[in-house]
Amino acid sequence: MKLAESILMELDREAQTTKGVLDRIPDGKLAWRPHPKSFSLGQLALHIASVPAGVTAIAMQDTAEVPNFTQPEAKSRQEVLDTFSKSLESAKGNLNKMDDARLAATLNLTRSGKVVMSAPRAGFLRSVLLNHVYHHRGQLSVYLRMLDIPVPSIYGPSADDNPFA
Repeated sequence: MKLAESILMELDREAQTTKGVLDRIPDGKLAWRPHPKSFSLGQLALHIASVPAGVTAIAMQDTAEVPNFTQPEAKSRQEVLDTFSKSLESAKGNLNKMDDARLAATLNLTRSGKVVMSAPRAGFLRSVLLNHVYHHRGQLSVYLRMLDIPVPSIYGPSADDNPFA
């Protein structure tokens, strides 16, 4: 199996779970945040939704400047879901353009021209495209719990959803 195929398979499988969590976000609570230093619910959800396209666009380059990151607030759950759908399609298109040699080649991330990270593209994608989303998806599930919104099954039963019952 080629590297891109394995990344695409995981992205597809995990996207279903991520969509299940994003489906639960309530429109009326998008500005809610558990702490003043935390993203709001809408910011976190929109971040999760936009990561696939943004990260794979970075991975298409040989050297990429790390952007100054500010996260806008989602206006609605539908905006988040639409963004996620478009982001996945863009990510899949980008991944399908990379062969094993490209995925094994080094990607350099810079800040003001100085290299801050250097890694094989496949490692960058596993870490920032996949694991990064899982981390934030876990945060989002805690936000849902704190708002007393039923948490969907992620890797097994939640207190609210048991796919094995």
